[in-house]
Amino acid sequence: MEPTIYLFFKGNCLEAMTHYAEVLGGKIGDVFRNADAPDAESRMPGGDNLVMNMVMTLGSAMVMASDAPSDMYSKPAGFRVSISPTSREEFDRIHDALAKDAESVEMPPGETFWAERFAMFTDRYGTPWMLNYEGNKGSA
Repeated sequence: MEPTIYLFFKGNCLEAMTHYAEVLGGKIGDVFRNADAPDAESRMPGGDNLVMNMVMTLGSAMVMASDAPSDMYSKPAGFRVSISPTSREEFDRIHDALAKDAESVEMPPGETFWAERFAMFTDRYGTPWMLNYEGNKGSA
């Protein structure tokens, strides 16, 4: 059994997940919009273009997401999506793309006692990220 990350957005789910797929090398799978529901009772409030459910594969992991009706959306808290790039160059590329226009930067890229490069931020879509490149500080 493997956990699946499920993210909620404020009406920009498809835009955010497409951006993540492009930056991280993921692949967008099925996308079900409100308009795809068989009847009005099966739809969520907020309009036909809202994403009810979608999936992105990222390596062997699956990330799922949907839009949340505005009265049901709450800002993510208490977790971060953690990515471990395999090189300093990849770290910088991913950081630059995901942190562009970030809502907040909790820890700018820098060296720590456990990693050559580490950063924490919340991107423009509201997703909290943690990037960690161990480099030579990784366990052997």
